[in-house]
Amino acid sequence: MRGRHLLSITDISDEDMSVFVAAAAELKARGRSSLLSGKVLVLLFEKPSLRTRVSFEVGMRHLGGECLYLSPAEVGLGQRESVADVARVLGRYADAIAARTFVHGTIEELARHSGVPVVNALSDLEHPCQALADLLTVYEKKGRLQGVALAFIGDGNNVARSLLLASALGGMDFRIASPSGYALAEGILGTAREYAESSGASILCTEEPSEAVRGADVVYTDVWTSMGQEAESQQREMAFSGYRVDTALMSLARDDAVFMHDLPAHRGEEVTDEVMDGPQSVVFDQAENRMHVQNAVLVKLLGTA
Repeated sequence: MRGRHLLSITDISDEDMSVFVAAAAELKARGRSSLLSGKVLVLLFEKPSLRTRVSFEVGMRHLGGECLYLSPAEVGLGQRESVADVARVLGRYADAIAARTFVHGTIEELARHSGVPVVNALSDLEHPCQALADLLTVYEKKGRLQGVALAFIGDGNNVARSLLLASALGGMDFRIASPSGYALAEGILGTAREYAESSGASILCTEEPSEAVRGADVVYTDVWTSMGQEAESQQREMAFSGYRVDTALMSLARDDAVFMHDLPAHRGEEVTDEVMDGPQSVVFDQAENRMHVQNAVLVKLLGTA
């Protein structure tokens, strides 16, 4: 990685991406170890989570380390105590911090003041651990990253942003279909296009799901309304009504295409049960891989391998 933190996919260089994914696969195959024996990870969450909390806690135990979870009520991040002071205190106790926040600036402030590595476990801007898990899953299912075509159907949100950057770094062709008003921002597209020029990847943005999915190796979707956007749910349901991934849309992809979703899924909205539970779905392999790539991130940042 470029520095001592993982705040964004941009903290991983293009040379490191394929090496990192291979290292995560090797750690997964290796199983339990003592690589992080004596190390303590603090989970600092402003948002609740199933996969993020469990994958970090279980992952640390698999590597011989320990994990401490701090809920929003326990800390009052930025309210009862400043972000900078919380970072300074936790940096005296723990070896690393994984933070799940509403605002990306909070993650950056934690990193500036903690004195220990900080991992972005989700912010409004990016979800790098999810994107790395996605690439590991693609690598396992397709045997490569280079030249794999991934179609993302839905909002140009934090998951899409990280996946775009990771795909461009890894040489994967990224296609996204989003309704007007919900597309990826030009700024992050510019960064991804620079990565794609170097890796040989391609990027396509469209409003037509069929255009994105046709001939794709991977079809990916996410919820239409994320946590914190509940007030927009009716508006978003109308905007995304033509973006549901069903068997008809999946049929446009390659015969051996896989379906991915970062979970939790709103079944019947962005995806049908037939696709979620169908033979092409790899969503639970994908969920498991969160733990393995996060283990690889922590091993890398804590300098034990």
